[in-house]
Amino acid sequence: MLRRLAVTAAVSLVALSTAAAPAAVAAPAPVPLLPVPLFLDSPQGPWAPQEGGDTGSQDATMRMTVTVTDSGDRAADGTFELVCGTDRAGGTHAKAQAACDRLAKARAADENPFLPTPAGAMCTQIHGGPATARIVGTWQGKHFSAHLNRVNGCEISRWNNLVPVVPTV
Repeated sequence: MLRRLAVTAAVSLVALSTAAAPAAVAAPAPVPLLPVPLFLDSPQGPWAPQEGGDTGSQDATMRMTVTVTDSGDRAADGTFELVCGTDRAGGTHAKAQAACDRLAKARAADENPFLPTPAGAMCTQIHGGPATARIVGTWQGKHFSAHLNRVNGCEISRWNNLVPVVPTV
């Protein structure tokens, strides 16, 4: 009986070690592309040029409406217009120039600060408060809609990445 147990264990160990070896040297599986459900005009996001339209050039004007609630600062809560052009920043946003500078920096780095947190992301369970923001508009020649909150570490990071478009909380 003991001999049979030892032989079974040895055979199992050999089988497992040979089965695990190819997995250890195999190339990692490609990461699937995530859909961008918040972009209304294009499944490719705001970076893809529209046919016959703006290609996201430096002279493109970005217009958006930022609605903030429950930020803890009455002056920061409300609905504000933000207009960013090559030679001006305007609208009713209190920090229009700084907000436009932040968006220009993201565009220069080919970042999309409006993308949602990927499904299945591991996020710390830290609650950053009840603040919410909705940003709707045109950027890079594309219409978009984004919703931000501070319900966990990933969402707090998204929010902080868009300061001063949204207020510091």
